[in-house]
Amino acid sequence: MDLQQLVLRSDELGVRLELVNGLAIWEAQPLYRHQKHVERIAASIAPSDGGACGCVHALDVYIQFPNGLKRPDISIFCCEPDEAEQDSVLTMVPEAVVEVVSKGYEAKDLEIGPPFYLSQGVKDVLVFDPQTLLVLHVRQGQARRLVSPAVIDLTCGCGVVV
Repeated sequence: MDLQQLVLRSDELGVRLELVNGLAIWEAQPLYRHQKHVERIAASIAPSDGGACGCVHALDVYIQFPNGLKRPDISIFCCEPDEAEQDSVLTMVPEAVVEVVSKGYEAKDLEIGPPFYLSQGVKDVLVFDPQTLLVLHVRQGQARRLVSPAVIDLTCGCGVVV
């Protein structure tokens, strides 16, 4: 079994495994409060400028990036993945991702995630820390620190409340 197959079967072990630039990173499965934050944020995603982006979101699905395999809490796309791809690991790069920080895994979401996602072509990275209400919004060459609740307009034309 290769490393990617192990990552995809990690749910059976009760952990989430991701690969970032060849480094395997794990965390415990998310808890109820974490998932409630994810659901609340996902429910707020909508087009903000009447543009062409459909603001399609996926929760907790594996995405194969050029340099890793990640499972963002929320991935935002402008269109649905191809039918053939919907039953496997996605290969479409999201327009934006949202991560909700789990206690004890702050470094994974705040320090490792944003530069990785940006290097893979994601345009907006949002990280929400429910303990501090910090909302970190990162784009190429720009990082903003906001306090939740924050209304954010994404590069793709979607809006989200974090």
